[in-house]
Amino acid sequence: MDVVVARCAGLDVHRDTVVASVRIVEKARVRVQTRTFSTMGADLLALGDWLQACGVTLVGMESTGVYWKAPYYLLEDRVQCWLLNPQHMRNVPGRKTDVADSVWIAQLLAHGLVRPSAVPPRPIRDLRDLTRYRRRLVEARTREVQRLDKLMQDAGIKLTSVSSRLLTKSGLAMIEAMVAGQTDPQALAELAKGRLRAKIPQLRQALTGRFRVEHHGLLARRMLTHIRFLEAGIADLDVQIDRLIAPFAPMLELVRTIPGVDRVVGICLIAELGVDMTIFPSAAHLASWAGICPGNHASGGRRRSGATRRGPVWLRIALTEAAHAASRTRGTYLAAHHAQVRGRRGIPKAIGATRHDILIAYWHILATGTPYQDLGPDWHRTPQAIDAQARRLVAQLEALGKTVTIHNAA
Repeated sequence: MDVVVARCAGLDVHRDTVVASVRIVEKARVRVQTRTFSTMGADLLALGDWLQACGVTLVGMESTGVYWKAPYYLLEDRVQCWLLNPQHMRNVPGRKTDVADSVWIAQLLAHGLVRPSAVPPRPIRDLRDLTRYRRRLVEARTREVQRLDKLMQDAGIKLTSVSSRLLTKSGLAMIEAMVAGQTDPQALAELAKGRLRAKIPQLRQALTGRFRVEHHGLLARRMLTHIRFLEAGIADLDVQIDRLIAPFAPMLELVRTIPGVDRVVGICLIAELGVDMTIFPSAAHLASWAGICPGNHASGGRRRSGATRRGPVWLRIALTEAAHAASRTRGTYLAAHHAQVRGRRGIPKAIGATRHDILIAYWHILATGTPYQDLGPDWHRTPQAIDAQARRLVAQLEALGKTVTIHNAA
C-alpha cells in the first residue's frame, strides 16, 4: 500500500494520559516509536517538542468527548493536526489497547485512509462556546418560569388563563405585589398595564386564590431572584457575543436574508458552521456532514432504511427554529415548499425539508457572497419545475412497463 505521509503520529487521548506513536518511513523501512504523556500542560508541551524533534508533519487523534481539545489546541500551532471520527477507525477485534490504537491511527494516516473532521478556527470556536452557553441559560430561564407558573396554579392564581404570558410587565408587578403581602384581587388587578387593562374583570377572578405569603411567597421570591440572575447572565453574554460577531457582521447580514433566520439564529448558524465554505466541496457535502439529508443504505440492489444520521445537535436545534419561523412567512419559497411537503408527508418531514433548504441556501450565500434570492411561492409552476415533474411522472410510468408519449397542449 502506498505511503502518503512519511512522518506522522497517532494519539490515543484519554482524560489523564495521551499515548503517542510516531511512524517514520525511510528507505522502505518503517520505524514506530511510542511514548505516554500526561495531559497536564507541561507534559503536552513536551509532547509537542518530541513530535517536532521526530520531524512529524501530521498528527491524528480521535474525537473522544472533550479530552481531545487540550492536546489539539496546544499542538495546532506547531504541527498540522487532524481530528478523526472514531467510527472511521475500527481496529481488528481482540487488539484493543492504548498502544495498538495509537499505532493504528498512525498507520491509517500514513496510507491516507482517513479524512479529517471540520474544526473551525479559534474565533468561531470562542463564539460557539458563548452561543451554546447562552442557549443553556435561556433554557434554564424557561424552566424556572414554568416552575413559577406551576406554583401560581398551586395557589389558585390563574394569571396565564387571562394573559398570554406569565412574566409580562403586568404579571411581574402582580406577582411581586403578592410576594410583598398584597392579596386583594381588586388591588392586584389594578396593576395591569396596556391592553391588559381591558381584562380587569377577568383578572379579578383569576387573582382570587389562596396565595400564602409564608409558603408560596417564599418560593416565588426565590424563583424571581433566580430568573433575574439568569437574565443578567444572558445580557452579559449578549454583550460578549456582539463583540465576537463584529468581524463577521457582513456575513451575518447576508445570512439574515434567509426567511426565518433572525439575528440570534444567524449568529448560531455562523458559530456552528463557520464562514469558510471551502471546507465543503458542495452544498450537498455540507448537508451530509450536518446530517440534514437522507442516508444511503443499499445492498444487493435493494434500498433499505434511509434514516438521517446523527449530526451536530446544536446546529439541528438552530435550523429547526429557523424552519418553524420560515414556515410561517408569507409569499416565500420556503413557506410554499413546507406546505407542499406537509400536505404529503406530515409536519416532521416538512420541517426536515425546510431545514435542508435553509442549509443549502446558507452554503450558497457564503460561498458566493450574494444575498438570498427567493424563488417565490409559485416556484412549482415555472416551466422548469413543470418539465421536471413531467419527467418524474414519465419515469414512474415507464417503471411500470408503460410506454409514454408526451404531446404539449395547444
